Amino acid sequence: MQTIDLEATGLREMNSALQAQAKDTNQTAWEIVNPRGAHAIAVGLDAPIDVAVRGSTGYYCAGMNKQATVRVDGSAGPGVAENMMSGTVVIEGDASQYAGATGHGGTLVIKGNASSRCGISMKGIDIVVHGNVGHMSAFMAQSGNLVVCGDAGEALGDSIYEARLFVRGSVKSLGADCIEKEMRPEHLEILAELLERGGCDAKPEEFKRYGSARQLYNFNIDNAY
Repeated sequence: MQTIDLEATGLREMNSALQAQAKDTNQTAWEIVNPRGAHAIAVGLDAPIDVAVRGSTGYYCAGMNKQATVRVDGSAGPGVAENMMSGTVVIEGDASQYAGATGHGGTLVIKGNASSRCGISMKGIDIVVHGNVGHMSAFMAQSGNLVVCGDAGEALGDSIYEARLFVRGSVKSLGADCIEKEMRPEHLEILAELLERGGCDAKPEEFKRYGSARQLYNFNIDNAY
């Protein structure tokens, strides 16, 4: 395992070394120590490498990730795994607001709680949260899955498109055009796989499914002023 000490190595140099693995993946296991809450750690990766961050991070950790597995042994600041394309990002602690924003693919696992706007405008990413999520989570979520093993805050799924939301606990309120939907056998199957992937021991039968009522897809003259 290659170890990079951020106290001795600059952030740009560290990211350049990791990003270079897209052309040379001889070194597949990396460890980053002394992150000290730095922003933009392990961003723009595009190789099947494993990166372990030994501590908490600031903004946009693992942003734009492709192929790589990034594990944070701590908590993550705003925008973790933002615009993620593939691979896996695991946060052992909590995640701040808009975790997984605009993510197109891959899996984001948050073993603590996630703050507001988790999964905002998600476009295919799968997000598994062991704890709770804050208000406006999955706002304008287009596709993918958000699994919440705890509770959800206000306005869950506001203006949602075709993403699937699974919540085991309570939902403070649903956003515009988001409704509870039937949990059919195919959804239980999808959820079981997501829970396994996220390392959760919850049972699919304990969850409720939420999604779009599809009332905002077309202009309605009654809504005009």
